[in-house]
Amino acid sequence: MKRRVLIVDDEEAIRKSLQRILDYEGYESILAGSAEEAIRAAENDHPDLILLDIKMPRMDGMEVLARLREFSQVPVVMISGHGTIATAVEATRLGAFDFLEKPLERERILLVLRNALAQRKLSEENRDLRRRVENRFQMVGRSAAMKSLRGAIAKAAPTSATVLITGESGVGKELVAREIHRLSKRQWEPFIQVNCAAIPEDLIESELFGHEKGSFTGASAKQIGKFVQADGGTIFLDEIGDMSHRTQAKVLRVLQSGEVEPVGGARVFTVDVRVLAATNHDLDKAIEAKTFREDLFFRLNVIPMHCSPLRERREDISELIRHFVLAVSGENNYQERRLTEGAIRYMETLNWRGNIRELRNAVERLVIMAAGPNIEVADVKTLLPRVKSSPAPEPSGESGSLQEARENAERKYLIDKLEANSWNIARTARAIGTPRSNLYKKMEQYGIRRDVRETTSN
Repeated sequence: MKRRVLIVDDEEAIRKSLQRILDYEGYESILAGSAEEAIRAAENDHPDLILLDIKMPRMDGMEVLARLREFSQVPVVMISGHGTIATAVEATRLGAFDFLEKPLERERILLVLRNALAQRKLSEENRDLRRRVENRFQMVGRSAAMKSLRGAIAKAAPTSATVLITGESGVGKELVAREIHRLSKRQWEPFIQVNCAAIPEDLIESELFGHEKGSFTGASAKQIGKFVQADGGTIFLDEIGDMSHRTQAKVLRVLQSGEVEPVGGARVFTVDVRVLAATNHDLDKAIEAKTFREDLFFRLNVIPMHCSPLRERREDISELIRHFVLAVSGENNYQERRLTEGAIRYMETLNWRGNIRELRNAVERLVIMAAGPNIEVADVKTLLPRVKSSPAPEPSGESGSLQEARENAERKYLIDKLEANSWNIARTARAIGTPRSNLYKKMEQYGIRRDVRETTSN
């Protein structure tokens, strides 16, 4: 497909000369002899690049450039017969890609055009890649838990506060971290992710803080650590509960002073990094067992966020399924499959122990392996035999929505457990297998206080 170049100059001889050069090189030319024609052509003909003369009657090229930038980001190369450094600087400030002086040289024109079009292509690819990444890590769901989580993210993201994200495996803790970074002032800076559970204990310090050549056996070259790579941006320490005590101490030092010391190095680096951490462990229990430092916990737990498991937000399952169907179809260049309403309703009853990660994998299997364009209940039962239905909830006899019934049941359960443990928060949290931070959050959500029995009985 030919690239389209809009040539704007009030002198017909120059327009025709440029057109001959570009036509010979395989470009398609669009000609405009005035500022008004140029703006109309830019709006209607969608050129890939604009060659714009500065000196024109009524409206000069600088004014045209300013108008173009109101609705288009197409590369603009300015042309002038009376060019000065000041003019070139002003054109660049207004968004011009480059500046050419008359008389125009053929090779110079073609070189600038190639560079401008290459940059446009790169910018389009970057935008497309960013869009795909954002779609891949999109947070989906309209449940009360998701609304609460989005609200917390919106408040915390613009700050530099450390965030500790808790929740079971597969609930989307990485998505929360990426959303915080995306909405932060550091969004254009690096986002560095480290899975602390996936790195051997004897290598995690080197991975996080870097090392000097020869500092240990196998250190054949210098390595820049993840904290230094994230300088100015965000580092996400996933599964931080699996980190050794020695490494915890060094992470604490970074949080306290911003100082990073590579393994075997004499120099200390100062970094500006926002730290987000996540874990599926109960860190309160880990602190009691002396496997996690309490001082590090307090440094990380400035803003706690909890990701609810899928069983607590079943109303999000249908939206998640539709989102994953679109994603999987796009990734595999499939014509979009469709799950029938019956199949979706059936999947809502299944016990997704692996949470959203398991649901996504199940949808991928259905999209790829189902025989017809419509995925039926029978397909789900055949292709997902290991996913069992959840036990049906006991009837409460109360009116209201299913969501209200679930919330009422959860509220009653929490009150009963708190009573059984004499309203000791730490003991209750251990008894029900949840972090204290999550229990406090649930108590606030449901308005649970110690005098709640008297309140509800009156």
